[in-house]
Amino acid sequence: MAIFKDHLELLIFRIFKSLIFILPRKFCLVWGKTLGLIFYYLDKRHRRIALSNLKIAFGKELTSSDLKRVARGTFMHYGSSLMDIIKFSSLAEKRKTALIRVEGEKNLLTALQEKKGAILFTAHYGSWEIVPFYVSKFGKLSVIARALDNKRLEKELHKLRTNLGAKVIYKHLATKQILQSLRAKELVAFLIDQNVQKHQAIFIDFFGRKAATTPSLAAFFLKTQSPIIPVFCFPTPSHHYHIQILKPLEIELEGDYQQQVLKITQICTKIIEVQVRKNPEYWFWIHNRWKTRPDQAEEDRFEQ
Repeated sequence: MAIFKDHLELLIFRIFKSLIFILPRKFCLVWGKTLGLIFYYLDKRHRRIALSNLKIAFGKELTSSDLKRVARGTFMHYGSSLMDIIKFSSLAEKRKTALIRVEGEKNLLTALQEKKGAILFTAHYGSWEIVPFYVSKFGKLSVIARALDNKRLEKELHKLRTNLGAKVIYKHLATKQILQSLRAKELVAFLIDQNVQKHQAIFIDFFGRKAATTPSLAAFFLKTQSPIIPVFCFPTPSHHYHIQILKPLEIELEGDYQQQVLKITQICTKIIEVQVRKNPEYWFWIHNRWKTRPDQAEEDRFEQ
């Protein structure tokens, strides 16, 4: 049954991919938004997750109707974004470049002058899969990813990512390859905004609630001292991509190793939260971000 499901998912993906390649980009964007809206109403489980997450983050600031509006916008954005990522990969190099607007390129160039490589971090926000196409022009880029359960579909996603300029490092093989890349003065991109299992997590504040977060970015920074650079990408009203490269972080380290890891991770997560607040519908509320909980005593201390 699982094999049949994997083949069916792959077949559906390839059909959609073939259609997207031949259809005009604007049509694909509208089609994606429409499918996203349909899934908002049909997919009750993920709709509930999105609304629950939004209530945690904005329940004291937005009305119930506002929360539903943002949730609908999230489904529509990710429907459109999925279509556009596939479409973007099929475009000519010149056309891809013409679609990108960049803010803060100097911040990346300045960081690379240190000759220590760079640790880029972003979130499942906006059009993050587009970032490698631009950033890889400045040096070899690796992205950290978890493989899909469907191995056949993962091969398609892997081809898509490499076509956009990134080498994929899978999490179960990551430590050695990440260190080698950074010590070779290359760039490594992390997404640190998703829930992780308790044995892998540290707990930091995200929208006022403890969130299980990977400490990996902070750990690699402490090992290599490679500059940490926040990078975000999101669509514009004119259907271009706006890539925003912020200044490398300046972090004063104090305390023991664990305190340093907590501080670095909290700073990075706060930057993500600030970005999400600007355009909430661009973040992946469909993911159960607060699923893993700390020990009750620690959670009680945080909420007091």
